[in-house]
Amino acid sequence: MSVRLFFVLIFSVFFFSATAQVSNEAILFTIDSTPVKASEFIRLYNKNLNLVQDESEKEVENYLQRFIDYKLKLQEAKTEGLDKKTSYLRELRTYTEQLAKNYITDSKVTDALVKEAYDRVSQEVNVDHILVRLAEDASPQDTLAAYNKIMDIRDRTLKEGFDKVRKEVHNGKTIYGEALGYFSGFKMVYPFETVAYNTPVGNISQPFRTQFGYHILKVLDKRPARGKVTVAHIMLLTKDNDSVSAVQELKINDIYKKLTNGASFDALAKQYSEDKNTAANGGKLAEFTSGQLSVPKFEDAAFALKNPGDISEPVKSKFGWHIIKLIRKEPVEPFESMKPELVEKIKRDSRSKLIDDALYAKLRKQYDVDNNPVAVQYFSKLIKPSNSKKVVLPDNYIKVKPLFTLGDRTYTYRDFGMYLETYALIPENTQDATPFIQEFYDKFLNTKLVAYHKSNLEHINPEYAAILQEYRDGLLLFDLMDKKIWNLSSSDSTEMKAYYEKHLDKYRTPEQIDATMAQSTNTTVLKKVVRLWKSGMDLEHVKALTSNPNTPDVIFKTGLFSKDDPIFPENLKMNPGISKIFKKDESFFIFKINEVKPETQKPFDEVRGLVQSDFQAVKEKEWLESLKKKYKVSINQDVLQAVKTQLQSQ
Repeated sequence: MSVRLFFVLIFSVFFFSATAQVSNEAILFTIDSTPVKASEFIRLYNKNLNLVQDESEKEVENYLQRFIDYKLKLQEAKTEGLDKKTSYLRELRTYTEQLAKNYITDSKVTDALVKEAYDRVSQEVNVDHILVRLAEDASPQDTLAAYNKIMDIRDRTLKEGFDKVRKEVHNGKTIYGEALGYFSGFKMVYPFETVAYNTPVGNISQPFRTQFGYHILKVLDKRPARGKVTVAHIMLLTKDNDSVSAVQELKINDIYKKLTNGASFDALAKQYSEDKNTAANGGKLAEFTSGQLSVPKFEDAAFALKNPGDISEPVKSKFGWHIIKLIRKEPVEPFESMKPELVEKIKRDSRSKLIDDALYAKLRKQYDVDNNPVAVQYFSKLIKPSNSKKVVLPDNYIKVKPLFTLGDRTYTYRDFGMYLETYALIPENTQDATPFIQEFYDKFLNTKLVAYHKSNLEHINPEYAAILQEYRDGLLLFDLMDKKIWNLSSSDSTEMKAYYEKHLDKYRTPEQIDATMAQSTNTTVLKKVVRLWKSGMDLEHVKALTSNPNTPDVIFKTGLFSKDDPIFPENLKMNPGISKIFKKDESFFIFKINEVKPETQKPFDEVRGLVQSDFQAVKEKEWLESLKKKYKVSINQDVLQAVKTQLQSQ
């Protein structure tokens, strides 16, 4: 987190809360002619009440003075024009954009998708499928042909069996029939994943479309997800009908025998493994989940291992022979732990379109705008085939006719026409432009709806408005303090040194003792420590003789102790030697004092940071007094009394 953002968060002063007794419009005080509402003060007071350490600051009058000081600084920032600075406006605009994203989505839809995603990553589904390839922008004729084809294939699977038909129709070009094995959430495109999880085990789905074409699938099994596993392996390569396959099998069994006799897995992996990507690293593979490697036999053997360090017997996969060593095995995390990760995955996944669509539908209803079929049909008729994919509208098309209205802005046919000419590309072989124009009308309307909603959000969402205001003011205050206080005190070394010289007593090292302290809840063991110390025994031997299962714990600490240390006894004599036993709270202490170090003056360079902080505080106080003289503050006593009554009754 940047210092700037940290400061802004520290100065967060508004919190959305009810103010039922005092009117939201009641003016608590004015600074010159600028009114400050009581509701602002109540939000600040309620938000920070539990953070205040000094009980006197909880008094309304005292807290009001702090609030006035804060508002005086903000007034000065605006007088200085800091709210007009390009850098300020740019940073505020960036933050506003980020904040608005959290308030414009439909939280119910998002929460439902997150819960659905967790359910799916917690379960694995085993699927076979058949795909009839089809381009996303395929013509209606090609689309119908592909659909009829997948329907014919489905009818065959119902009669002849899915596995038989899958193998027969697969040609690797236009039709694919594949055994996908087990997978979980986010491993397939969302429409495919949804059909797989919603189809009962043993059933064949109805045809459905993804960006790849038309599918049908059969669900073979469902099981709880196995989580994630990290393993290392030793691999010997083989091929089907390979003449050396038998030799590799003998060799892998010999390696396994060496491992069972205590040989190092890492060393044997480096020496024998033919997986060149992992051999040098002891055979370690990246973490994976079920289905991720597409090597079921290897995955099953890896997940079958139970404890870190366990080693499998030789396993044969389509790549060759493996011996697998378990490094780490992790179950599926609890929902709350996974939730942030799932939210980010959903944002990057195609299912995010469901969130967007829900938002658009909500905004259309909220602002009472929807499709304009008349406009869509009008622009559809203007689209003519051409050599260019870009939309080129005739010069005489209707431009001033209203399209829809948002707030005080009416969008016209001209606005939509310019949008089409700028962004739209006409699909090839377009016979009817209506779907194409409808798509871009929806994009145009949705874009304008979201932009208007963002600009209107501060007026319709009190919580968003409060958070935005706290950042707006905090950012201004940061810039003002940097200009008036922080930059001044950090650069003016001469004045800061003068302040140090004038307040030398604040920067002294107190009298200290170089000592060893022994602490225990039992005086008997401390008396034993005293006897051992008096006998001249060194600390390590004392520890050894006083630390065993039959003796209460003794804590030893060696170093410098001063009177401001919490554990320092009030009546400890600052003389070399062994002290008496002192009690503080529930523990007992003794000190073996080696040396007493007198109070000393700390040099300026050693305490520069502390001096700078103190100097800044003095400068800020002087500056604040000048602001109180510069601006007239008038408090409405009647409103203040009402505020006090309300706060005391909470």
